[in-house]
Amino acid sequence: MIRANTSTSHWPGPAGADEREARTLWGMDAAQVHERFWASLGVQIVRTGEAARIDRTASLYFLLDPSLLVLLGAEAVLDRANWKNADLVYVRLHDERQRQFCERVVTDEDGQFVKFERHYEGGPLSKLARILVTTDPKIAAVWQMAPEPALAGKALQQIVPRKRRLVTSLRGRLYDVGPASEEEFVIDAMGLWTDPQRTLQSARQLAPQVWGPRETSIDPSVRLVGSVWIGAGRHLEADAVVVGPVVLWDDPAARPEPEPLRLLPPATPVAIGDTPKPAFSRSYRISKRSFDIVASLCALLLTLPVYPVICLAIWLEDGRPFFFAHRRETLGGKKFHCIKFRSMRKDAEKIKRRLVEENDIDGPQFFIRNDPRLTRVGAFIRRRQFDELPQFINVLLGHMSIVGPRPSPYAENQFCPPWREARLSVRPGITGLWQTKRTRVADADFQEWIKYDLEYVRKASLLLDFRIILETALMFVGRLRGKAGT
Repeated sequence: MIRANTSTSHWPGPAGADEREARTLWGMDAAQVHERFWASLGVQIVRTGEAARIDRTASLYFLLDPSLLVLLGAEAVLDRANWKNADLVYVRLHDERQRQFCERVVTDEDGQFVKFERHYEGGPLSKLARILVTTDPKIAAVWQMAPEPALAGKALQQIVPRKRRLVTSLRGRLYDVGPASEEEFVIDAMGLWTDPQRTLQSARQLAPQVWGPRETSIDPSVRLVGSVWIGAGRHLEADAVVVGPVVLWDDPAARPEPEPLRLLPPATPVAIGDTPKPAFSRSYRISKRSFDIVASLCALLLTLPVYPVICLAIWLEDGRPFFFAHRRETLGGKKFHCIKFRSMRKDAEKIKRRLVEENDIDGPQFFIRNDPRLTRVGAFIRRRQFDELPQFINVLLGHMSIVGPRPSPYAENQFCPPWREARLSVRPGITGLWQTKRTRVADADFQEWIKYDLEYVRKASLLLDFRIILETALMFVGRLRGKAGT
């Protein structure tokens, strides 16, 4: 049973507005985590109007607006600056993630915190920003002494000759200083900052991919899946299951003082894009969509003759309607109606409320063996997956793809923010990696669902799609042979 919901930002229990505005991890707010992450790579973050000491041992200085957090490939900036013999590099940083969102707080009748919900109709994140990069500590000091970025930029134009300035564009990630964007930054940084102990002496590795304060202990019965960073004063209940990547912020009552900033010599350069939210190339998107159109047209032409037979069987047993359309989410959180042949009774949703306690699987899905809501025709077409044939119409309309994560409704996508972010960066599929790899082990299906969705988005390619299609076809043929043998 999932005891720890990774969509929560406080662990556990209510949180007031003041606590949400002052979330910290090991005593650090998101901006301080950002500084220490870059310090571990030999990069100093310099902001206008601040009084921090300029460290002359830094390999690079990022000159940032105080409201901005960034992730990008530092090596690419340094290479371009050296190649052009530039003292100051103006980087147009493009965030190519395909959606924006806003995070809303849900409270109960007493105003107590219940959960965060992420909505994809818009949000505070910028899609394009400019940062300045230099290797010269004197230039960094000029930026720092200015009261705000516009004045700092004008000052630098006066002291850095045009021929010593370079303008370039890079792909990266942008985050505003705000609760929703800050949490996303920390979770993304977790995938890149594999050894925080190099710059944070108070942190220690509690288990593979699990970090927390040195005094933190974890009950042996606790199950941790993926990357988990545990804040100061946080304690996990016995038998809890935590699905990462997730950050469990400090308990405000036990919040420590942040460690002094320590800049390390340059380490392995950061390669942005290795986390499960890649910016897919234009050629890949065009090729995948072209294949989807051709494959769905062929599938519809081949299967169209069975449509009247299935519709007639449904009508004879339980009347109309022949089809069932359920509201799901696709690329960027857009809503669409996922079409299937109706396999359940007309009052299936009412019956479901009485059957919730009988759910046979973990996570947000609902499934019970010998489901009483199924009609006889419905049970037959489900066993052979004929009920999903109309989804090729969804593929043709651009709602779905042949291969991708399972299409899920809004309620299911409120679980585990990184998983939700990854699966909504691509179109859902008729089949996918989870369907071909799942083991159906008790109490592990939801964890496998997250694991294989994230793996698919990380490794997405046409070759992987073809492999999944082949494995799905072999499974389908094997299922038909098995039924024939019985």
